[in-house]
Amino acid sequence: MYAAEEVDRVILVYNRFVSPLIQRVTVTDLLPIPETVLAAKDLPEEERGPVRGDFIYEPEPEEILERLLPVYLETEIFRAFLESAASFLAAQMTAMRNASKNAGELIDRYTLQMNRARQAQITQEILEIVAGADALTQ
Repeated sequence: MYAAEEVDRVILVYNRFVSPLIQRVTVTDLLPIPETVLAAKDLPEEERGPVRGDFIYEPEPEEILERLLPVYLETEIFRAFLESAASFLAAQMTAMRNASKNAGELIDRYTLQMNRARQAQITQEILEIVAGADALTQ
């Protein structure tokens, strides 16, 4: 659709994994390819390439772009899928950890409440026995 000029832009929206507790919604322009990707401005000098100049490409640059563009797009989309899957699994893991912790706290609270009720019942029965024995001796 982009090549046929039916759309002006292709935008990719996905959840970027930062940490198990943090996932960020990310909006990225896929097409046209952003200048920052083409220029590689955020790469250190040693990673940009040793020499810049006039080169003769074999095959022609248009043919190279025609071959590399689908690979670039597939790679970017696959990376977004992986980031989204990692974000989903991290959020799921965090939710399960919180649910387990809350369930443990509920078990502790209800166990304590039940033990107190049982202790009160035992104390009440002992008081009734003592009162009955006291009534017989008088």
